[in-house]
Amino acid sequence: IEFRQAIYAHGMGKRRDALFEALDALILHGMKSSFPWLSLSGVFRRKWHSLYKALEQGEIDTNGLASYLAQQVPQVGICHFSLDGTGWPRSRAHTMDDRQYLYLPTQAVNGGSICVGYPYSLLDWVPEPQTSWSLSVSVHRISSNQSAQSVGVEQIIALNEARKDYPDVLDIVAGDGKYGNANFLRPLRGQRCGIVVRLRKDRVLYRKPEEPKTRKRGRPRVHGQRFTFKEPDTWDDPDEVIELEDVRWGQVRLERWRDLHGRLDADVPFDVIRASVHLERDKPPPPIWLAWQAPASSPADILVNAATIWRAYVHRWPVEPNIRFRKQHLGWCKPQFQEKETGDRWSWLVALAVWLLYLVRPIAQDQPLPWQKPQTHLT
Repeated sequence: IEFRQAIYAHGMGKRRDALFEALDALILHGMKSSFPWLSLSGVFRRKWHSLYKALEQGEIDTNGLASYLAQQVPQVGICHFSLDGTGWPRSRAHTMDDRQYLYLPTQAVNGGSICVGYPYSLLDWVPEPQTSWSLSVSVHRISSNQSAQSVGVEQIIALNEARKDYPDVLDIVAGDGKYGNANFLRPLRGQRCGIVVRLRKDRVLYRKPEEPKTRKRGRPRVHGQRFTFKEPDTWDDPDEVIELEDVRWGQVRLERWRDLHGRLDADVPFDVIRASVHLERDKPPPPIWLAWQAPASSPADILVNAATIWRAYVHRWPVEPNIRFRKQHLGWCKPQFQEKETGDRWSWLVALAVWLLYLVRPIAQDQPLPWQKPQTHLT
């Protein structure tokens, strides 16, 4: 009740009643065959055209909502966040400006497709790994003069600002391969949260140069020993090795090397973790490489080792099924609005609907069909 009252009073402005009733209709019934069907819900006490007017003329304080949602995340221990992006296809909206080419994963033969639409960047809190729950604390549309990396940096900085008064928590943000570069890591150096991102398997990095015994003329060396992912001969002994047994991944071996950097990015050093999992298979999957950029400071009672970093990256995955849930069941991309700003407001309503569904779990009861087993841990 407190959460609903807060987002109504402080997160919504003009036409807040119609916006909130549309949100209630969405979480009670989900998206029907088309967007106007939400107006037929008993909780939406207006005519169908008020549904469009609420989103076209309404006001949502996105900055205030983002700050409030960030404060709802636990304030002690380790909190995991996932940064990812997705697209809203608008291939037939020829009069809408600032559309871009998007990559959308499909079941096609080539594994994906290219369409025209609007990309969005999501920064989500992930309360549990390997589940379908992922709660957005920030939703941003990426304009054509921005990149996913620059928008992600802005979202993380805003998250740090909203949670700067919580000294007993360590926030870790995980990202996939498109964030594994110095352009993303450099602006986040010195922030209060840790960053773990995936690296390409063909990267070539360098150690810090050794200090010369005697001072020589000329520019000091920038690079030290070469470190190539595909050439084990270039690896020296790791600074940390951890072997553990995981319920889902089986045998896990983690190797960590400290203070590596790219050829053109000597000012952005980071730690590298090589994670090998067995999955109880005769032919295990190839290992993955992760980059870890430590925060400026962390609570004294929290130990950050290779296992902590690897588990933080495992928390990245739930954002993917949750995006699929928003599109398939909440109808995120079903409406065909005429303005991109209207789509931004609808995107925030869908994100708030996921929060409400998550918070209502303790009082919601499963209603399985006759051939289904009842669930105690609702997805």
